[in-house]
Amino acid sequence: MSRSADEDQEQSLVSHLVELRARLLRAVAAVLLLFLILLPFANRLYALLAQPLIERLPEGAQMVAIEVASPFFAPLKLAFFVALIAAVPYVLYQLWAFVAPGLYRHEQRLARPLLVSATLLFYAGCAFAYYLVMPLVFGFLTGVVPEGVAMMTDISRYLDFVLVLVLAFGVCFEVPVAVVILVALGWVTPAQLKEARGYVIVAAFVIAAIVTPPDVVSQLLLAIPMCVLYEIGIVAARGLVRPRPSEAG
Repeated sequence: MSRSADEDQEQSLVSHLVELRARLLRAVAAVLLLFLILLPFANRLYALLAQPLIERLPEGAQMVAIEVASPFFAPLKLAFFVALIAAVPYVLYQLWAFVAPGLYRHEQRLARPLLVSATLLFYAGCAFAYYLVMPLVFGFLTGVVPEGVAMMTDISRYLDFVLVLVLAFGVCFEVPVAVVILVALGWVTPAQLKEARGYVIVAAFVIAAIVTPPDVVSQLLLAIPMCVLYEIGIVAARGLVRPRPSEAG
């Protein structure tokens, strides 16, 4: 009887591992497929990404490629990054399809809006960085170039800088989701989060100072949305998470 139970448990574990491998392979295949689709447009994607800087360079200035293979690898790297970001909804769906059968019904009701919100907030953060932050940052950086110095940015270093900036804003916009998860796990309560508001504001400005370039405008553009999103997270936690019996009492 014990041997039969052990065999059933082992078979269940193997079946879960097989399903996990299948889900991961589907996610990887989706990323690779999107990458192959975007590959012919890699140079156009890079031109679009470089537009916020090129539009603010002095007349006659241009970007340069210091390394011999940079003109090939930089657009290629960007195409893969865009494919990875575009595949996020499908990757999260595969994750959800694997995890959902093991969740309780109330956990599924909470996880669905969290997954959708996390995806939308990440995209919103990336768009915020591209359309609002990058033009202001590059306007500041090109405006403080010392006289007699020509600003000629390397395409690979520019790509690395922009990817870090975009990812930082995408991740920082996940603050409401993180707040709801913390409350759902019972680690904190909405009341405790309100009391910690002052510390969170200080932390937001410290993070903004580390992530963004050394100008006040870009730091404010990251710190202020993080503080607002923190408040939104508290409100969402109150609406989505049911209070525990000890809290309700």
